[in-house]
Amino acid sequence: MDNGPAEIRQADLDSEEFAALIDTHKQLMLEHSPPESSHALLVDGLRDPGITVWEMRRRGVLVGCGALKVLSASHGEIKSMHTLAALRGLGLGRQMLTHIIKEAGLRGYDRLSLETGSMDGFHPARRLYEAYGFTYCSPFSGYAEDPNSVFMTLELGANHDWLSRETEAE
Repeated sequence: MDNGPAEIRQADLDSEEFAALIDTHKQLMLEHSPPESSHALLVDGLRDPGITVWEMRRRGVLVGCGALKVLSASHGEIKSMHTLAALRGLGLGRQMLTHIIKEAGLRGYDRLSLETGSMDGFHPARRLYEAYGFTYCSPFSGYAEDPNSVFMTLELGANHDWLSRETEAE
């Protein structure tokens, strides 16, 4: 498969292929986090009307996904960021993260937040978010302090320079 960008489109939550990808994502999260600290959603959770889910495809092959959850009129949460293991390191995560940040900006959000794991297996994800300017923060939107979780946020105000950070990260 080539190393070019993937096509990002609305996910087909009824697709068995997409359900399998989400199951793989959930299993990976459970390999690194105890169940009570795993906040990854299965397909039924992604059906929430406040969540928009995208899939990434290369040459028609499903290679990853990402989602954006509405927390308020000015605040969104990144959910379900996943790239197939064999394709990590090729920029697909950056492509999806850029897509989600741009969508958050189009929605007029001032802030974009996320929860991810604190364990070593989540280090690449934390490094990606840091490269885009996300900073560590307190739990938000019903999350509680948890030694297995870290919380990150990105201010998207009109004067924020996240786009230049995106370029630097690539």
